[in-house]
Amino acid sequence: MSRLRFWRRHDEIPVVELRHSNPVRVGVVFVVLLAIGVYFGFTKHIPFKHGFRLKAVFATAVNVHPKSPVRIAGVNVGAVTSIQREGKAGLVNMEIEPKGLPIHTNATLKIRPRLFLEGNWFVELQPGTPTAPTISSGHTIPITQTADPVQLDQVLDALNTDTRANLQNFLQGYGDGLTRKPNAAENAEQDPEVYGLNAAQALNQTYHRAPSALRGGGIVQQAVTGTEPHDISELIAAIGKVTAALNVHEQQLSEWVPNFNAFFASFAAQAPSLSATVAHLPGALHNANLAFTSLDAAFPSVRSFAKAILPGVKQQGPTISAALPWIEQVQASLAPSELGGVARGLNEASPTLARFIGEQTPFLKQTDAFSQCLTKVFYPAGNTKLQDGASTAGVEVYKEFWYAFTGLAGIGQSFSGNGVMDHFLVGNSGQTLKSGPTSILGTTLKGVPLLAHAPLSPLGTRPAYPAQEPPYQPLVPCNTQALPEFNGPLSQGPADGSGG
Repeated sequence: MSRLRFWRRHDEIPVVELRHSNPVRVGVVFVVLLAIGVYFGFTKHIPFKHGFRLKAVFATAVNVHPKSPVRIAGVNVGAVTSIQREGKAGLVNMEIEPKGLPIHTNATLKIRPRLFLEGNWFVELQPGTPTAPTISSGHTIPITQTADPVQLDQVLDALNTDTRANLQNFLQGYGDGLTRKPNAAENAEQDPEVYGLNAAQALNQTYHRAPSALRGGGIVQQAVTGTEPHDISELIAAIGKVTAALNVHEQQLSEWVPNFNAFFASFAAQAPSLSATVAHLPGALHNANLAFTSLDAAFPSVRSFAKAILPGVKQQGPTISAALPWIEQVQASLAPSELGGVARGLNEASPTLARFIGEQTPFLKQTDAFSQCLTKVFYPAGNTKLQDGASTAGVEVYKEFWYAFTGLAGIGQSFSGNGVMDHFLVGNSGQTLKSGPTSILGTTLKGVPLLAHAPLSPLGTRPAYPAQEPPYQPLVPCNTQALPEFNGPLSQGPADGSGG
């Protein structure tokens, strides 16, 4: 062997110098390189570097050996690296590839046989549920989460002479129980549809009811699965927490059992009342079904209402924020210096106001009587139209009253140089007219009849002037008195009614 040596001067081309080397040294290097190549070729692992390591304790690990595959759903994801014997149990070390990750704390492993043509055994890995925490490299799966295959010799060992004899006796007794006819006492305790039938025939009858029972069982199983994903797992987790808490409080649990017995003893003492209660349960359940039906019919409206009210609920926050300043102002206005003082004053004045309101009752009664008098007597009288032949005005009386004042005002306007007063000249010939007693207050003419002369005789008055003044009844309510007959018969003769 030779050794190559490179050398050159700065102004020359490199030259390779070949020198002789030690053959032993070269042989050792070659053997080492060959061993490394063979190791990489067969192990396919880089030294000082490994994948995800997983350990599992099996009750027996005689069926696996190093390099046995580890599979998930039939796909190889790793291999067994080594097995450590610990008595009858075995600690199996495995290396898992990245495609077999992640693995959770509730993972399970089973040793199962390969196909007939494959031979040997493999480790089946169930990675666990995603809700469980993941494990890190080097984690050990306990023996409670592993399983071994049952061997034929174990089955044969279980079927020893005594066991086989007991099994034969069981099968003979089971056959006799299925084929024996029931006696009269046993028939009396059975349903009518299985009278006189043996156990096998009665079991055959169950197939007629099996469809409906299985349908109900299917409904129950569907209900047991829950309404949301992972309901069962969450229920089991909750039960685990409850049992863990019960395990911590053993003393309280031991005290609870006697109390529970006393509780059921009280129930047993009230058995008649409970029986009566149970007898009323069908009616209660029927009413409950009706109520649930009504609720189910009401839910669409409630759902629509809930959807419609959502915008209002979302606006509650801004509304409250906007209302807070107003509430602060209202709270300030209710202070003693503001509305609080007004309220205190009203509180002090309330007794006086109450007495005043109570004293208003007689006044209001008189006001009501006066209003009814105006409504039923005065206003209808003022709205009456007088019929006076050719002199009929055709308007209401109250209008004629104001027309007369208007006429007087027109007559008095610049009547003469003596002023605007109206002057009436009484002649001394013709018909003498006499009025009734005057009622002009504040004058000397009160109660004195007036006389006048008219060139012509009066045609008459309507209504006729009564010969006697109507009676004055101050104690009779005005609204109950009859209206005067304004359009009564025409009076002939003197205006005072003294003539015919």
